[in-house]
Amino acid sequence: MKKVVITIARQYGSGGRTIGQMLAKDLGIHYYDKELLKLASDDSGINEELFEGADEKLKSSPLFSISKKIYQGQLISPKSRDFTSEENLFNYQAKIIKELAEQESCVIIGRCADFVLKDYDHVLSVFIHAPEWYLIEQARKKQSMSDKDLKAFIAKTDKARAEYYKHYTGRDWTDARNYDLCLDSSKLGFERCVEEIKAYMEVRMK
Repeated sequence: MKKVVITIARQYGSGGRTIGQMLAKDLGIHYYDKELLKLASDDSGINEELFEGADEKLKSSPLFSISKKIYQGQLISPKSRDFTSEENLFNYQAKIIKELAEQESCVIIGRCADFVLKDYDHVLSVFIHAPEWYLIEQARKKQSMSDKDLKAFIAKTDKARAEYYKHYTGRDWTDARNYDLCLDSSKLGFERCVEEIKAYMEVRMK
C-alpha cells in the first residue's frame, strides 16, 4: 500500500473516533488522537498539561473565540514570552502532524489535521456527522446524563471544536468543501463508514 494519511473530523457522538480506530486496525497503520499531545510536549519541552488544557478548544474569552490566528507553519522561539501561548501549542501540534504524515501511513483524529495537511497529495480528509437523535443515542453510552443535558453537552463540545477550527484555519468546520468525504454514520453504521473510506481511498490514491 502506498503511504496514505486519513484525517477524521467528527461531531461528538458520531463515532468518528471509533471509526478511525477500526480503519487504522483494518489497514494495519497507526492511529493518533491524544497521543499527539504527548508527542508535541516531548518535542517542544512544554508541559503536556498545557496541551491537554487547550485541546480542540479556545480560551473562554468571547473576543478570543471570534478572532483568527490562521496557521502558517511557524514556531515561536523559546525565548519569547509567547512560547507557551495557545497559538504555539497549536504550532507544535501541527509540526508533529506534518512529521507523522511525512514518515508513515496513519489515521489522525481532529485537531485541524485536514487543514495542516491540505497541501499533501497523499492525505484523505473525512468528516463524520449524524443527526442530533443519533448523537444523543451514542453519547448516552458513555455519558451518564439526561437527554436534555446530553443535548447541551454535545452542542457545547461541537461549538468548541467549530470555534477552534475557525480560529486556526479561517474555515467553517462543517463546510463539506473542506473535506474529501463526508459520511453520515447514522445511515451507514461504523463498519460501512470504514468500507466507504477504504473504497474512496482506493480510487483517490490511484
